[in-house]
Amino acid sequence: MKKILILLGPNLNMVGIREKGVYGTETAETIEKEILACAAANGFEAEVYQSNHEGDLIDKIHASRLAFDGAVINAGALTHYSYALRDAIASVSLPYVEVHMSNIHAREEFRHTSVIAPVCVGQIAGFGKQSYFLAVAALKELIK
Repeated sequence: MKKILILLGPNLNMVGIREKGVYGTETAETIEKEILACAAANGFEAEVYQSNHEGDLIDKIHASRLAFDGAVINAGALTHYSYALRDAIASVSLPYVEVHMSNIHAREEFRHTSVIAPVCVGQIAGFGKQSYFLAVAALKELIK
């Protein structure tokens, strides 16, 4: 069975608590369970990993090259300025799909640019938790 990583960056553990008008009221835990169910329905074994620490995320990306067949990443605010995260993704030979629950292109200007997008196979933004499900479906097609 193929295995995928769902990598979540800073503050994504606070979904359902913070900025409910942007992220909704469902908790991070509830959404995580739905992502895992979606992955299983698509034939994947999946692991969700969340950290508020850039170095921990980088370590997990490095480790992903040996343990996973693909990954979904919502890097949170690190999306917009972490060249270290970008370089980590570029250093592994896995398809990474960038995800955002909100439409980053319709928010503050600093959110319009993703420094990780060029090293990801694609970007899905603006569909709430459905963004994760769409990314899992994309990975199913990419890693047949």
